[in-house]
Amino acid sequence: MKTIGLIGGMSWESTVTYYRRLNEQVRDQRGGLHSAEIVMRSLDFTRVVELQKADRWDEAGMLLGNAAADLAKAGADCVLICTNTMHLVADPVARMAGVPLIDIITETAKALQQDGRKRPLLLATRYTMEHGFYTDRMRSLGLDVIVPATAERQVVHDVIFDELCKGQIRDGARDAYLSIIETARAEGADSVILGCTEISLLLDPTTLALPGYDSTTIHADAALRFALEGTLGQAA
Repeated sequence: MKTIGLIGGMSWESTVTYYRRLNEQVRDQRGGLHSAEIVMRSLDFTRVVELQKADRWDEAGMLLGNAAADLAKAGADCVLICTNTMHLVADPVARMAGVPLIDIITETAKALQQDGRKRPLLLATRYTMEHGFYTDRMRSLGLDVIVPATAERQVVHDVIFDELCKGQIRDGARDAYLSIIETARAEGADSVILGCTEISLLLDPTTLALPGYDSTTIHADAALRFALEGTLGQAA
């Protein structure tokens, strides 16, 4: 089994989901008392958020890149950035890591393509929905990603940072998200990407008005395939 390196803490609420998913899947696939080989670097999220708000992405890339290099030195055979937003700096992190970086955008695109999806709705932080790095990558892979209207994007963003990252789950927030999904369905979306690793704490992707794709689970499962089989899938 290869060792998985996790850059977590962004937020730790979703990092817990990664840790649980990886270990549950190893136990289910290997049986007995087997668990995943993991090394983790958990960052102080406040520091990361300050860099995001200040648009200091180069510094953020160095911060995560140094964390990735530390994980490789500690024995990680691959690295995961346990958040969608910080894949904005995936390129420098991958260079500094020196081991494969398993990219959440590529893996989510692959899952959508396998099911024949063409026009997914993206729910994520405002940075992910608006900065272009995510939607441009998805479009380069043949997916016509749509995002909510401006006011709805702010609602999605605020729920993530003000509630989900603090472990707060409210029915009102869930209802707001479901309404946004229903609007997108009426406008022609054929699926929905839970494109923030915390959103799965609020929504069950199997119960939505559109087929749901939980990026956290997809990302963790891709790392597990690499760890157990040595394979790293690519989007078509």
